[in-house]
Amino acid sequence: MLIKVCGLTRAADVAACLELDIDWLGFIFHAPSPRCIQPEIAAGLPKGRALRVGVFVRQSAQEVLQIMDQSGLDLAQLHGPYSLADCRDIGADRVIKTFWPMRHSRPDTFQQELESYAPACRYMLLDSGTSGGGHGRSAQVPWLSRILFPRPWILAGGLGPESVLGKTRELKP
Repeated sequence: MLIKVCGLTRAADVAACLELDIDWLGFIFHAPSPRCIQPEIAAGLPKGRALRVGVFVRQSAQEVLQIMDQSGLDLAQLHGPYSLADCRDIGADRVIKTFWPMRHSRPDTFQQELESYAPACRYMLLDSGTSGGGHGRSAQVPWLSRILFPRPWILAGGLGPESVLGKTRELKP
């Protein structure tokens, strides 16, 4: 199981994550977020073996690439209205594309969306709700365990010590 800690802004927190051998470090580049960080600050935070992930919401593909370069990021986690072309422009090997299964009333339409993005991303992230993220709710989708994921996928939304084991056993992300 991979573990990502997101919303990092302080050197002490990054150092603690590195000491705990966290797999991925997440940095938010979305101005309305209280955990938003500037690229030059992210670039100056401690580095280690953990992959560095930038969370993007409404930036253009060009802006994402520029921030990735400035911040020393390995992966771009794309929330918001990112198209297949945007994912390809950023680079399929660098994209974590976010999907919201609760937008779909049927599993076949969700499966089709996943299949269409599979060539343009490295990982698929499933978030709760119907948009955004960071709202602390877990996804309640009864058919989710029947989906055939065309890429490795990540579960997000409302996970904590009391829920993570049950959700990972149920869904096998």
